[in-house]
Amino acid sequence: MNREKRRTVIAGNWKMNKTPSETTTFVQSLIPAVKDAACDVVICVPYVDLQNAVSAAAGTNIKVGAENLHWEKNGAYTGEVSAEMLCDLGVEYVIIGHSERRQYFAETDETVNQKVLTALQNGLKPIVCVGELLDEREKGITAEIVSMQTKVALRNVSAEEMKNIIIAYEPVWAIGTGKTATSDQADEVNGIIRNTVQSLYGEEVAQGLTIQYGGSMKPANAAELLGKENVDGGLIGGAALKVEDFAAIVNAAE
Repeated sequence: MNREKRRTVIAGNWKMNKTPSETTTFVQSLIPAVKDAACDVVICVPYVDLQNAVSAAAGTNIKVGAENLHWEKNGAYTGEVSAEMLCDLGVEYVIIGHSERRQYFAETDETVNQKVLTALQNGLKPIVCVGELLDEREKGITAEIVSMQTKVALRNVSAEEMKNIIIAYEPVWAIGTGKTATSDQADEVNGIIRNTVQSLYGEEVAQGLTIQYGGSMKPANAAELLGKENVDGGLIGGAALKVEDFAAIVNAAE
């Protein structure tokens, strides 16, 4: 972290977990646990939970995000949700390009870019996910993969709009597996992402960009990961589903 240059953001990604009533209970329990947080606190929840999350978090330091959106304003896209719909609910953030969306729902770098542009146009803050497969890491092409994903995701994004972008580095081999990149590995790849952004927008934009690490961050390793220069927060999966664990990670970002 480097608070002098950029924001630290801890965001939970609930994936397909928790009902609306469970969401209300969770947020009510989380509020006192993170009220003195030194970082930004975000929970990204399933569509059906958004209204409950926004209502329960109103007037607190907890912000609410969605886990996906469609790039079109409206139309015949059964099962999809638009940026306008999210904004009307009071949502502020949206995860875009998570590896599970890429793996199971045919998300591509190009559709990620379309969603990023739509989110920005509607005033949402995108959390853009990039990361390599285990096979790609073993072949030594991690830098090329995350650099390409970053460049395509940010196509036609202005330097001014970059102030509302967060990038989350998630090594796919570490998501939900219990495996975690070492703090040095996370710092190295986040640094590669920052250098890629610098090549596109210059040093000031790159140094101001929040780059999270996501991939089995938990209370036991959060402080070490967050202690690295280029790790500006976390996108938390499993540990975000328990108030105590998520609060412990938030409070590790001191």
